[in-house]
Amino acid sequence: MLEELVEIQECPICGGPAVFEEESEGVYVFCMDCGAHSARAEYSNEEERIEAARRTAHLWNIGKVIAGTPGE
Repeated sequence: MLEELVEIQECPICGGPAVFEEESEGVYVFCMDCGAHSARAEYSNEEERIEAARRTAHLWNIGKVIAGTPGE
């Protein structure tokens, strides 16, 4: 699991638990409580997968998130 390799903090919006989501050779961080998420980073192999997770986790951890609320 990516969470074992790359640290992600709680949601910067609501403090909820965050997880990595993967789909179609892309990864992003997602809040299980409010639905906020990071930008999606694409990859094409396992080495790039981990680097993509690091990039998107960094954005999440510094508060660069997308929220489904007015005024985002």
